[in-house]
Amino acid sequence: MSECCQESLSCRPEDLREALSIHTRKITDSCKDKDCIEDLRVYLTKGSQCVLDTAAGVRVRCADLVYAYIDVEPVAFDRNHYCIDVTFYYRILADAVVGSARPAALYGLAVFSKRAVLCGEDSRAHIFCSDTRIGEPDGLTRFCTNRPTAVVEVLDPMVLSSKVKEVCDCPCQETVQIPQCVRNLFDEELVLTGERRRLFVTLGQFSIIRLERDAQLVVPVLDYSLPTKECCDSVGCAEDPCEMFSRIPFPAAQFSPRGCDHQDTPDCGCHTC
Repeated sequence: MSECCQESLSCRPEDLREALSIHTRKITDSCKDKDCIEDLRVYLTKGSQCVLDTAAGVRVRCADLVYAYIDVEPVAFDRNHYCIDVTFYYRILADAVVGSARPAALYGLAVFSKRAVLCGEDSRAHIFCSDTRIGEPDGLTRFCTNRPTAVVEVLDPMVLSSKVKEVCDCPCQETVQIPQCVRNLFDEELVLTGERRRLFVTLGQFSIIRLERDAQLVVPVLDYSLPTKECCDSVGCAEDPCEMFSRIPFPAAQFSPRGCDHQDTPDCGCHTC
């Protein structure tokens, strides 16, 4: 806890200046989850699919969460609860071994959907704001103006395993709907059908889902907050680099011998590709 927060919490009643009405979001319900997503199909780009069809082996390097679509619908038999449907879109990076040449990079998309049911409390008020666009894409309609807002916090998933299967050995799967904004993240067209081999991954993911509603609260005011840091026009100008380095603790653990079975977590390099 910062010194500023400690001083605020230890204030005396006579220090209060006024009671201020604020608008914020109240968390009505939340949950956390740890998903093990087994055998998730990867839709490779056109060039990557050609490489996979002739590859001797594939090793998935990492998975990067690039987009999440969230939909909130009321539960029919309980107006206080809502279904939150979340669809996650992952960018998968893998290395394919083709003969004796250097491993070739493979890129593709994996999609995972999950549902949670949470209490969103009952509200009969319809809430509109100045940027509401009735009937337009991503705009509000009268049918959803009294629904709570769903918020999803999620970490980039861990790659647990991967496998390559021939199409004839794969169960029938429906083609997923991929938003155009996700398609635009890839330089080539994604192969959805007609491939000879398919890549599957197993991912581990941690997530938190919550429902929020707008609320008006009255809070005590000590004083108005003003920034204490001065503005600067270049990186690092506000602090001496040696002073900053002096506050970094000495990494003694990195100088200690490690057991033979110790393995460092490799850097997947997704963000630099």
